[in-house]
Amino acid sequence: MRTVKPTTAALTSVLTVALAGAAGIAAGRFAGDAALKAAPGRPLPTEPPLTVHATAAGRIALTRALASRRPGVYGLSGDGSHAVVGPVLSGAPHTADTVVRRLERVTHGTPAPGDRVRLTPGLHIGNPGSALGLDHADVEIPGELGALPAWFVPAARDTWVITVHGLGTTREHPMNVMEYLHHRQFPVLALAYRGDAGAPRPPGGLSHLGESEWRDLDAALRFAVRHGAERVILYGWSTGATMALRAAERSALRDRIRGLVLDSPVLDWEATLRALATARRTPGALLPLAVRAYQGRTGLGTGPVGSPVDPARLRVPALVLHGPGDVVAPWGPSRRLADRRTDLVTLHTVHDAPHGAMWNADPAGCEEALRRFLTPLM
Repeated sequence: MRTVKPTTAALTSVLTVALAGAAGIAAGRFAGDAALKAAPGRPLPTEPPLTVHATAAGRIALTRALASRRPGVYGLSGDGSHAVVGPVLSGAPHTADTVVRRLERVTHGTPAPGDRVRLTPGLHIGNPGSALGLDHADVEIPGELGALPAWFVPAARDTWVITVHGLGTTREHPMNVMEYLHHRQFPVLALAYRGDAGAPRPPGGLSHLGESEWRDLDAALRFAVRHGAERVILYGWSTGATMALRAAERSALRDRIRGLVLDSPVLDWEATLRALATARRTPGALLPLAVRAYQGRTGLGTGPVGSPVDPARLRVPALVLHGPGDVVAPWGPSRRLADRRTDLVTLHTVHDAPHGAMWNADPAGCEEALRRFLTPLM
């Protein structure tokens, strides 16, 4: 029998394919890491950098862009500074390439002309006491990976609200609505979960977009019940909203959950990963590799792709705050969820709002939607 020896060309071809495959895997992993290893509290890359052009009493001039012309109230995060800006002052003098917004307050540092800044959903720096003047306790919640820090703001009701921030923010973000909830006598438990400052590091340092993080929310639910909560409302933003949906479906204490408030829920993880990777200038050719690499490392997508909730399995009322301006978590899945579960889901649409910032763009409208939703659950 004649032995067939591989030719040099064949060996070269095999080696080339192997190297290309390894390079593709490495590139995909790098792209996935770039998308989802950002430190909590860093503005999302989908928010464009703006330049401070001028400041005056109660005013700040920013680069004219779609972002700087949005309605509402936002944090303004710079290198060593943080401020809060309100609506556009249409009557204020400005140049053709600037927008003048109301400067509500400076919370840290001093924004100065030439500074590079980004708009963020977070208005407050600190804790509920220093930022809002609310009595609170620093508590530790026993979690799957270790102790989870949280703020507890007491109030009279035995229905608690557990808040869970999302991508690009920290537990400071829920302080946007904490006063509103406190004035209605809801005790509030604001959770920091794996990957946050003071909380355990997630395995691999990679966000699972709520797929594993929901177990930290489950730990907070157990803590609330042990400390007197008869009923619980879960209020989540972004991946925190996904965590709330998972907890409502999977938690052993799901019978204590009376309702969900979901701001910009991530209901299509693949679209979110692609949006974040694209914003970090990942070449389009690498996006499918990034998705596959991320899926392999996290186990996401083993069921129907991009479906963290089965509408048929939803058992509690849900208020969804979302809009078509969200480029991180598409609005379409939220609309479809509301259309399929008209018996339980109320969709409050907010236009011209970025990811995780529906309240920022329309505080009055969102608080009225909250009032109507929460009143029957008190």
